[in-house]
Amino acid sequence: MIENPQSFVVSTECSKAAEQNGFRRRLGETDGWAAFQSTTVQGTIWFAAAGASGPWYLALDHSGVIAESGLATTATNGPGKARFRFESLRELYAALPRIYALASSLPDAPLRVFEKKIEGLPRSTEAERTVVQRIGQDVFRESLLEYWDGKCPLTGIGDAALLRASHIIPWKDCESDAERLDVHNGLLLSALWDAAFDKGLVTFDDGGEPVYSSVLGSSARQHLKWTRPIVLTQSHIVRLAWHRSNVFVIG
Repeated sequence: MIENPQSFVVSTECSKAAEQNGFRRRLGETDGWAAFQSTTVQGTIWFAAAGASGPWYLALDHSGVIAESGLATTATNGPGKARFRFESLRELYAALPRIYALASSLPDAPLRVFEKKIEGLPRSTEAERTVVQRIGQDVFRESLLEYWDGKCPLTGIGDAALLRASHIIPWKDCESDAERLDVHNGLLLSALWDAAFDKGLVTFDDGGEPVYSSVLGSSARQHLKWTRPIVLTQSHIVRLAWHRSNVFVIG
């Protein structure tokens, strides 16, 4: 049962949880649910609780974030498109960084950041277009770091200097800036995997497991170590089919 209206303690904890995770604009409270927004990402989130000792509830209205959050929904009535239950504040806090990261990268947030950064920049010469492309690639990398939680999903490597923003459909082959900057058109791979993927020496099947080209040497295969398959969305899978057909070297 949702506490309605929120007590001082619940209201304070909801505000703290929101503010510490990027949602600093409190919009008000309705039926025990406190609504918050961010100045940097789209969407509204809501917090509620049964009481000061929990359980705690989160509601979201961003379909992409809901689909990729990995959280199990609850049947509790409330705002948004889906609601989630957490037995403790610690569990709630553990989920919120991922929620913000997804909200900041899905699906058009990188494009909006890119368009703001290049506003007014010329593209008439090759040098000018190179500058714009470099800005786009920087935005894309930051978005992939957010989306993949700062780790290569294949190896678990989390050292930023060793991670590369790997386009599935290469920049030059994309039909629009929206496609170039879509996080579903990218994998955050460690440097060796990125080099192999970029050259078509490896690709990935629909289950996220590596597929090796027949021209890749046995020694190279032994050094391309991985610990888990990549968790892919349908949007990734569609683009990887393109990669297998157009980039992957069959031999």
